[in-house]
Amino acid sequence: MLSEYTKIPASMNSNVALKIIPGHYATTHSHITNYMEIGTMKTRCSEAHGVATILAMHYTISTPVDTIVCADGTEVIGTYLAEELTRAGVLNYNAHRTVYVIAPEYTANGQIIFRDNLQLAIRGKHVLLLMGSLTTGRTLEHLMEGVRYYGANVSGACAIFSAVKEVDGVLVNAVFHPEEIPNYQSYSPAECPLCKDGVPIDALVNSFGYSELK
Repeated sequence: MLSEYTKIPASMNSNVALKIIPGHYATTHSHITNYMEIGTMKTRCSEAHGVATILAMHYTISTPVDTIVCADGTEVIGTYLAEELTRAGVLNYNAHRTVYVIAPEYTANGQIIFRDNLQLAIRGKHVLLLMGSLTTGRTLEHLMEGVRYYGANVSGACAIFSAVKEVDGVLVNAVFHPEEIPNYQSYSPAECPLCKDGVPIDALVNSFGYSELK
């Protein structure tokens, strides 16, 4: 499938590019018209650093960040983002004067947990949430509920791609947006016009990749 992709360069850094493939795809909460491959941006150091540099531009020294919680396998980006925010002088209030970079753990039924030894990076901390891609915002909302349960203050949220601008009053900053993707549409599964027209689903997709339906 990936041999058919088109590259969309980021407006702030042409070395960072989103790979897209038009089609009919099912996410956890919606059906979308483009698959967005973000795997290399999460795993290739040069691209991850480029993504982090772009995201860091959205935060000023008045935004406190003690911890970056990395969902969707974005820990490499999160590490570079912590460096960029520290270099820019973003405030943090933890005793070690540094930024923690951690990932949430999920139980078998999808609940978010942070083990006792990691809660020091969450409880009472100012947390920036980092995601791979967001189509409806429900996954981010779930993550926000999880970190708040453990006593965190949500300072902000960001993603490689986001179709939503705000979730629960928190602004979502992203490298790529729907208006940059040709003919991008997102539908609820019950209202998807492609399904109503009998167009088969090409693949199940999430921030980690895709699984073709054959």
